[in-house]
Parts: sequence; C-alpha cells; structure tokens
Amino acid sequence: MHEAKVKDVIKIVEEMAPKHLAFEGDPIGLQVGDFNGKVKRVMVALDVLENVVDEAIVKEIDLIIAHHPFIFKPLKSIDINSEKGRIIKKLIKHDITVYAAHTNLDITSGGVNDMLMNQLGIESEGVVVSTEKERLYKLVIFVPTTHETELRDALAEAGAGHIGNYSHCTFNSEGFGTFKPQEGTDPFIGSTNQLEKVNELRMETIVPESLLGQSIQLANEAHPYEEMAYDLYPLQLQGEDKGLGRIGRLESPKTLEEFAQDVKHSFNVPQLRFVGDPSKKVKKVAVIGGDGNKFINQAKLKGADVLITGDVYYHTAHDALGIGLAMIDPGHHVEQVMKQGLMNILEEKANDHQFDLEFTSSGQVTEPFQFL
Repeated sequence: MHEAKVKDVIKIVEEMAPKHLAFEGDPIGLQVGDFNGKVKRVMVALDVLENVVDEAIVKEIDLIIAHHPFIFKPLKSIDINSEKGRIIKKLIKHDITVYAAHTNLDITSGGVNDMLMNQLGIESEGVVVSTEKERLYKLVIFVPTTHETELRDALAEAGAGHIGNYSHCTFNSEGFGTFKPQEGTDPFIGSTNQLEKVNELRMETIVPESLLGQSIQLANEAHPYEEMAYDLYPLQLQGEDKGLGRIGRLESPKTLEEFAQDVKHSFNVPQLRFVGDPSKKVKKVAVIGGDGNKFINQAKLKGADVLITGDVYYHTAHDALGIGLAMIDPGHHVEQVMKQGLMNILEEKANDHQFDLEFTSSGQVTEPFQFL
C-alpha cells in the first residue's frame, strides 16, 4: 500500500466528477488546506458545519470531501469569534483539509442525481437539463500481438471502448513495427543498437474525454514496451449527454399520493410536501437534487408527470400547477445519499491505486429543519 496525499484523493474525485462539469461560478475545489498534505483518513460529508468538523477532529480525519461548499461566498475577513472563523481555526489547527464537489458531482454520471434515482429504485433514461455533450476521442495504440488481450481488457476496465451496452469495442489491423533500442534502454523485445521488426496490432477504440487520463495510464501499465506508441484523434461525434437531474419511469403508474408515500419511505424523511391532485396517475418521474425550482418547464418538456426536488417555492408550486406538473418536495437534505455513495466509489478507486487510506462518512445530521 502507498501513502497518499490530498492531491491524490482529489485526482480520484475529479476523475469521477470533472471540475469542468460544474456551473459557472460554483465555488468547488480546495476550500481550506494543503494539496500536498499527507492523508490517512478521509470523511465524506454533505455539509461542513461546526459539528461535522468536531466529528472529524475526534475521528482524526485529514481530509473532508463535502458536497456543499463550506465557503460559498468570498470572505471579507476571518473573525474567529464567528461560526465560519471558528471552523476555519479548527480546520487549520488540526490539519484538516476541506474539498468541495458540488454541481460537478450533481451532473456527472453516477453522481448525486443518479444516487437519488437509485434510492428510489428508478432506472434513469436521461438528464432533465442538458449542459453539454462530452467530447469523444479515438485512441489508437500499437501493441505486440502477444499482448492484444491484456491491452483490450485494460482499456475496457478504464471505461474506453464502451458503445451503448457493449464493452471491449475495438477495431484491429495487423502489421509490423520497427524500432532500434538506443543506449540506456531496457527493451522488452530486441537488443541495443539492433533494428527490430515485430508483429503488431493497431488497436483503435473510442474514449470519452473524462476517461482519457486513466485509459492511457491503464494501457501503459498493460503494455509491455518501455515507450507505448499511440495516437489520439478528436472526433466530431458527440458523446454522453451531460446535465442536471435525471428522468425515468415507474414500473407501473401510481397515484401521486401513493408515489409521494414511496418517496417519503425511500428517503426516510418524517414529512414531505407535494403539489398536485393526489389521485393523479404518475408514470414518468424527474429528479433534481437540491433546489430545482427553475427547471420545472424543462421537466415538463421532458414529459415528466412529477418532479422531485427540494426547497419548492410558493410561486413555483403555482406555476407547476399551471403547466400540469406535479411536484414532490422531500427536502434539500435528501442529498445526503451522496455520503455513502461517494464514500463507496472513493474506497474502490483508492484500493485500485493501492493507497493506504481509511474512509468514513459523517454521522452528523445537518438537516436544519425540525418537524411536528
């Protein structure tokens, strides 16, 4: 196992939820701490409140990965008698780094909105609000025929060569490669200063931009040569539709009231609000984690019968009624599903990299509302 630094863990987070996916102006990234700091224990949290930091101190946490940015607006001063000031003082005193992954974690595949859909048991059919199409590249690697299978498996493991529900998609053409190892090399095939001719495959595959780094890294590890020869071509083809929210269908229609009860049970909330006729049949469901008030029209255009989101405003509820869209508001805090979900992802990826890390999720309840 290897010792990890903050930047190593952040690299894993950003491979899963690239920063470029975030909304403009969203204060994601390092908030307090040191990229080069050593890490042994990592805690995943929804919010960075004082009770969460106190928990991190007790657990001897080195790094907090949070969904909601702790510093959302620029601070004009750090008064250690204020809540923010006290928290910053504690973080610095106990060498705890804080990193935030917000709208990029909402938008990315497998992120918060997918976690919410999984919690509801609904399979996602697409996004509610499209923000971008991921760029695709053609990766071409030249490999000895003896290592064809190892390379193809490594690319598939990295996420390259996936088209629809098919994996390991490559095109291969045979030929021969030539090279002359120079002084100071340690060639897998051939001898120093002698021209070598080797039967090789030209293996081509498609890679999304977000997976380029890990695809080339894993291909290098599987490739027998000291220097792997490869080409990279940007494509005009568009990749996966990236965006906010998810939409899917219930296995069978339910009344709005029945489905609202299901949502309440799935998210284990004491109460929720809903908008619409309780007897209305709903089949197509849109989910937007956090505050999705501004996206009711997009949800309706996607064919949703009901939108599940938090912090629904009075006037937004009227507008939804006006366009025939039901709404269910289980609260903003249901995004806490990301604590366990992200922790599991980070733990798996850290093990793949053989980092000596321990992961935990915050046990503190940061829901500010109480219910009678």
